[in-house]
Parts: sequence; structure tokens; C-alpha cells
Amino acid sequence: MSRLQLLLLLTAGAFVSSAEAQAAYDQLPDLYKKGVDLALEQLRSHASIQHHFFFFKSLTKSEVESGFDVSYIYHNFYLKPTKCSKDTVDPNPKQCPFRNDRPLIDCAVCYKTFSGNIESEPKPYVNCVHKPALTEDMKTKRVEHCNKMAYSSGAVTLLGSTGKN
Repeated sequence: MSRLQLLLLLTAGAFVSSAEAQAAYDQLPDLYKKGVDLALEQLRSHASIQHHFFFFKSLTKSEVESGFDVSYIYHNFYLKPTKCSKDTVDPNPKQCPFRNDRPLIDCAVCYKTFSGNIESEPKPYVNCVHKPALTEDMKTKRVEHCNKMAYSSGAVTLLGSTGKN
């Protein structure tokens, strides 16, 4: 196989891979997309981040509905760097293929939603770490933090109320 054919094959593979990731994002329920967007927004705010990232794949998703249109969301997922700078306006997978020379970023987010919107209280939790640096202890602390958030909401439930005859 000539070098030109090999280069074309690798380039096509990068576009397909980015497009598949975009399709994975598009298939997420809206409540989960909001968390991915929140993580991407936070990631772009860091001066040390130089490239744009796309959602790559979900690892764990959890939704606890507590009634009255309130849900608690936990989502653990990967973000993958692209060849576009983080300042790229309206990036898309066809113009910003994935980089395979940088590590994935493992993100965990949890937040409370009301009527499909992220609530400011309790404050949404976003924790993103380059995959090689992520330890089992960090993973455990993420889950513990999110569990505390869901169980410490202090909301009154119908099951907890008593009636008088």
C-alpha cells in the first residue's frame, strides 16, 4: 500500500471516529447532554487546555427521580481531544478530527434537575481528570460526593408526610 493510500485511509478513519462520537452525543438524552455541555464549558475555561474536546462515550449513567419533576443525574464519560484549538468557533467533527496522541479525559458530573433544567442548588459537581492520572480512590470519592448530594437534598416527600383524619 502506498503512503498516500495509507494517509487517506487514516484520515478517513479519523473523520469516521469523530462522526461516531458526535452520533453518540446526539443519542444521549437531553438531561445527560446538559451535563456533558457543563463539563466542556468548565474544561474550556482552563488556561492549560489548548484543544477542543468532543464527547467520546458514556461509561456510567444514572438517574434518580425523586418526584415533582425533580431528578438527580450522575454521568461518567470520556472526552477526547481534537486537532482544533479550544477557541474554534462552532467546531464540528468533520473539521476537527480526534487526536490519538493525547489522553482521554474522564469526567464525572452530578446535578439536580427540575423540569429538565440544571438547578444551581445543590451546586452541580463536575470532576474531569486526564485518564492516566485517575486513581481508584478518586473514582470512589466522586461517587461518594454524588451520593451525598442526592441524599442530602432535604426535600419533603409525600411518603414522609403524615395525614390527620
